[in-house]
Amino acid sequence: MKRYILAITGTTGVTLGLQLLKELLKTSEVHLIFSGISIPIIKEETGLDLSINREDNLKNYLNYSGDALHIYDEDNLWAPVASGSFRTEGMFVVPCSMKTLASIANGYASSLIERAADVVIKEGRRLILSPRETPLSPIHLENMLKLSRIGVKIVPPMFGFYHKPESIEELMDFIVGKILDQAGIENHLYRRWGKD
Repeated sequence: MKRYILAITGTTGVTLGLQLLKELLKTSEVHLIFSGISIPIIKEETGLDLSINREDNLKNYLNYSGDALHIYDEDNLWAPVASGSFRTEGMFVVPCSMKTLASIANGYASSLIERAADVVIKEGRRLILSPRETPLSPIHLENMLKLSRIGVKIVPPMFGFYHKPESIEELMDFIVGKILDQAGIENHLYRRWGKD
């Protein structure tokens, strides 16, 4: 079973992170990190309350009963994912706040999310960020360019319409599918160009 790190940060679009989590758990062990501000945003956008009984409430929401999910708070710098000796296939930050993006781009690893990303970069593993902000300032763009130049994949939630989506869920599946594609994870979440 492959092992991935997923971080959900405090910006709108947390439903994309939760959908990605659901897909990853179908085939992989997932080490999930929540930023502190992501918890109230998750409640606001989905109704899911993770301020209490976090693991149980999350598993109920996902309809997941397995044991491949490991959950950490961003201040837990003793977590296994803080070390390069803890081997993973890579890391996703979905959604990625501009604060988190800036910290990763500048090696400022003050939280577990930033430290785990720093480890993934230094170990030469895949790091995929889905930054969520609009419009983008020159600072945002420079941080993304800096990371892209060292091999970090930047996958903003930009929707495609060639597959003729009929629901918000289909638009979300398109983005999650694109994110999984960047990690080389097989998925059939959207109709690919040229496919019926």
